[in-house]
Amino acid sequence: MDDILILTTGGTIDKLYFDALSEYQVGDSVVTRLLAIARVAAPVRIVELMRKDSLELTPADRAAIRAAVVEAGEARIIITHGTDTMVETAGALADIANKRIALAGALAPARFSDSDAAFNLGMAMATVQTAPPGVWICMNGTVFAGERVRKDRAAGIFVAC
Repeated sequence: MDDILILTTGGTIDKLYFDALSEYQVGDSVVTRLLAIARVAAPVRIVELMRKDSLELTPADRAAIRAAVVEAGEARIIITHGTDTMVETAGALADIANKRIALAGALAPARFSDSDAAFNLGMAMATVQTAPPGVWICMNGTVFAGERVRKDRAAGIFVAC
């Protein structure tokens, strides 16, 4: 079995909140801890690309994400990403052939007990092992085609479109 590459970019999944009155900051990636808790046995390689809220991602950042995917020796790639511009990044990766790419994030930080982060990461792990090549978004217990999904901010979910 080929290794799975996990690229971390920041987003809510990795956010830290110090108290109710403070602003957040994107902290160290929680991916290693989440994989250990889930007892994931699949071989993975984790690369931190950046620590940014997805609203702060620039075209240069998306180009860096794309370059990392294109240059990767792995054909199965998970990208942890903020949810606000996840669809935009999926679009920037849409024409990459022969790779299974899954983007996953969280609507609540992984450090919170009621976070969806672990579940979404688990969905992404399954997706890159079973889905056909393409770009997928794994959120809300659903695997969406990257070019046919949008975030419904009012409802706090992703929906097919």
